[in-house]
Amino acid sequence: MSGNEKVTALTLKNFKKKKEKIACMTAYDAAFGQILDNIGIDVILVGDSVGMVVQGHQTTVPVSIEDMIYHSKMVNRGVNRAMIMVDMPFMSYATPAECLANAALLMKEGGAEFIKLEWGELEIDMVKRLTECGIPVCAHLGLTPQAIHKYGGYRVQGRELEAAKKMQDDALSLVEAGADLLLLECVPIELAKNITIESKVPVIGIGAGKEVDGQILVLYDAIDIAPGKRTRFSKNFMEQEGSIQGALKAYVKEVKSGLFPSKEYSFD
Repeated sequence: MSGNEKVTALTLKNFKKKKEKIACMTAYDAAFGQILDNIGIDVILVGDSVGMVVQGHQTTVPVSIEDMIYHSKMVNRGVNRAMIMVDMPFMSYATPAECLANAALLMKEGGAEFIKLEWGELEIDMVKRLTECGIPVCAHLGLTPQAIHKYGGYRVQGRELEAAKKMQDDALSLVEAGADLLLLECVPIELAKNITIESKVPVIGIGAGKEVDGQILVLYDAIDIAPGKRTRFSKNFMEQEGSIQGALKAYVKEVKSGLFPSKEYSFD
């Protein structure tokens, strides 16, 4: 595709078909949205990680639908080419009716072009309903931060044989339900590879190795300004480049070339 052509769900599927890596990153305002758009990021996620890196919370749980609409609006003002994906925050999709209503708000008021849901047993029907209404969906599996209190911490998911089989089955069920994109977080390399091979839609990874179709990082981790302890799978690109633009360009280059993530930023 040309450098200025708008990224769509079809674009991402073509990337997978051509084995061209997809570069994704979070953003929460117009300034960073514009920077990421200009350097060639394919997908910008307005993530509920805003709760931790911007609002100062310990988890993503306190983030509201109003917060997500506000930050999505801001990012939209700086972006022309990249696809804008927005998180459905904690308990904003507890029922099918709430899910549909809040997804509509994110698209109509926030300008979202893709909606991301964290996987739970109830989400199959919600994915079906959203896609029936023409709303593109990304299903997030593996470590799902909104359920952090249930997990008891940030832990790698799918290491045991039974858990790995279930995640593979869940991923395929979500695709069959209509999900246009999968996101795997903190998943062993081989499991992520197997899901990517089996999936007919693109698979994005964060802490899931390099065998997936694309990568995503939290912006503030990549430029070394995130509060708290650095996650093992995040790389400080500022350390090697020294400027924000340089660091973000290096991220895109390393994702596109397959250099990032190396084993150092992945899990066996």
